[in-house]
Amino acid sequence: MFKKVLIANRGEIAVRVIRACRELGIKTVAVFSTADRNALHAQIADEAVCIGGAASKDSYLNMKAILAACEITGANAIHPGFGFLSENAAFARMCEKCGITFIGPSPKSIEMLGDKAMAKETMKKAGVPVIPGSDGAVRDAGEAMEIAKKIGFPVMVKASAGGGGRGIRLVQKEEELEAQFIAAKQEALNFFGDDGIYIEKFIVNPKHIEFQIIADKHGNTVHLGERDCSMQRRNQKVLEESPSPIMTPELRAKMGEAAVKAAKACGYYNAGTIEFLVDADRNFYFMEMNTRIQVEHPVTELVTGIDLVKLQIKIACGEKLPFDQEKIVLTGHAIECRINAENPAQGFRPCPGKISALHIPGGPGIRIDSAAYQGYVIPPYYDSMIAKLIAYAPTREEAIMKMKWALSEFIVDGIDTNIDFQLDLIKDPCFEKGDYDIGYLGRKMK
Repeated sequence: MFKKVLIANRGEIAVRVIRACRELGIKTVAVFSTADRNALHAQIADEAVCIGGAASKDSYLNMKAILAACEITGANAIHPGFGFLSENAAFARMCEKCGITFIGPSPKSIEMLGDKAMAKETMKKAGVPVIPGSDGAVRDAGEAMEIAKKIGFPVMVKASAGGGGRGIRLVQKEEELEAQFIAAKQEALNFFGDDGIYIEKFIVNPKHIEFQIIADKHGNTVHLGERDCSMQRRNQKVLEESPSPIMTPELRAKMGEAAVKAAKACGYYNAGTIEFLVDADRNFYFMEMNTRIQVEHPVTELVTGIDLVKLQIKIACGEKLPFDQEKIVLTGHAIECRINAENPAQGFRPCPGKISALHIPGGPGIRIDSAAYQGYVIPPYYDSMIAKLIAYAPTREEAIMKMKWALSEFIVDGIDTNIDFQLDLIKDPCFEKGDYDIGYLGRKMK
């Protein structure tokens, strides 16, 4: 087992990893920016090192500073969390060269799956269903038009190196394609430094269902069931649940088998997520694979009883999976609401500032993953998520009821949050029936 792990992240995921390390008897090192000097993760780790200025590029994306922090503190492993450098193949490769274990997949797997067009081609060869579209990145708007006419409008124009809803455009008509192609290309270059674009058929009103996979370095791969992430605003997930309201044992078996096949096709190990779109006829298509722990991993932990972060660390040490597919049983229902410092009434404008008062809900079946505390000043430089509220119960109906009361009890003063917005969603009749898709929230808010 590692003697000391450095967490190359911030916020609730950094706190989550620190706690997992404590349970395994591992010392921890937090890195922080000048804006995060008083952040919770910097306070509770065994050691903390300032790695640069407030901007992400000067700190949490500063590979050399992070590796230098490892050398200074004697950390022999890095957990990247999610976001920042978690899916950066160059960083994973730098860790290897420095003799530091990257707690995640191999640089080769990250590279293969980070390019969405390359990943799609890999899945096609492996026999995993994919959305009809271009074979890899397209050269220009002219080639994009040829492909779009062949597969039929509407189509999606998507960044090959994309993520987080960036570099994506829906094109309904031929005359819109060139302008949207150029816009997506520019956005992709600005956010990812890569203007590669691919085209795929737009699946009307699909569900967004993702499968959690876990694989060791000895060739053992299993899936841990699905999460329904269809409640989205502008391609950003708002809440997640497991199991999905639409799932049947037969569909889960098919999708799970495809997810495992997808992971094996890439020689994948550690935690990862295969994301699918599912149409009205229960046909499913590979969308992408995230090569890291997900924001929404707690819902899977609650329905399986498996600590994914501790398992990530053990796998990185070379341990074998302690179970096979037959041992994985989903029990009960879990729902996660993302609590953000933002104002829904003002177009979800981020709301940094000082938390003057804080009351966290509790009780049986309620879990909070957060780095917020009373008196904490939320900086304006990073993602606006301040907490994840998770409700777990034997049935979906009971989980919804728990979440309603938990949201009602959640008090954050001094800043604006989306708590009331989440409460309205949980009370929505369509959500209560499980009758929603990725376009539902967009239609509802028009």
